[in-house]
Amino acid sequence: MLRALCTLFLYLALAANPAIAEPVIPNLWDTRERLSKPEIGELPRLRFLTTIDFPPFNFLDRNGRLSGFHVDLARAICAELSLEELCQIQALPWDELSSALEAGQGEAILAGLAVTTESRRRYAFSRPYLRLPARFVAAKDKTVAEPLHETLAAKRVGVRGGSVHEKILRELFPDLRPVIYSRSDWMLDDVRQGKTDAAFADGMALSFWLSGSESQTCCRFVGGPYLLPAYLGPGMAIATRRGMPELAAAFDYALHEINANGTFAELYLRYFPVSFF
Repeated sequence: MLRALCTLFLYLALAANPAIAEPVIPNLWDTRERLSKPEIGELPRLRFLTTIDFPPFNFLDRNGRLSGFHVDLARAICAELSLEELCQIQALPWDELSSALEAGQGEAILAGLAVTTESRRRYAFSRPYLRLPARFVAAKDKTVAEPLHETLAAKRVGVRGGSVHEKILRELFPDLRPVIYSRSDWMLDDVRQGKTDAAFADGMALSFWLSGSESQTCCRFVGGPYLLPAYLGPGMAIATRRGMPELAAAFDYALHEINANGTFAELYLRYFPVSFF
């Protein structure tokens, strides 16, 4: 019964057909939902706290300017809330973000802070704006179609040892033959060279490998994407102080509108040219 339910969920999570050339844009919002623009009072500023060392989300460009998906998303949120003049973005080391927010040095953390039971006790969160699904990759000349638990049964599939992806592979795809690696580059080299039938890992990381020179255009996504929040979490969200739920609601409104008007799709394709959905 459990396996049947998991398989059903995997089918429902399938959002991309590898035979389709058009990129798939993730959409976590119900298009029929209508959110009212909330009143957030008199803000002296809207400062987003982020980092500089998580490309393509946050990084310094060749001119030393803070850039990335999160930076442009913060600006789009400010524009949607008509707060451009109050909008600020500050980069800090990762381990200083929480203390800076609690000290009032910023109004929100936009840096991929994990939404967990513990973090919900400390912060108010927006709804998720992006999820990082698990994906399989295989050689382009291999015919691999859903349901993968059947087409890859008894096949050798590379996965990082001790990772959540190994856990998913063993629990939801028990008929596959996991090949355990301590390094991702070794795992992906073996797929490219045909030593394994597929690899299973974070979809975003795999998308950059597929578009980079190291893959030598050998491979493609097959099956998936597998969202699996019980394993991978609910997704990336914006964190604010618990005493500012109205600001989290304002972020929900802005994120909804950004998705509806195409801004999110533009940003996604700008920073993720090979869609991992």
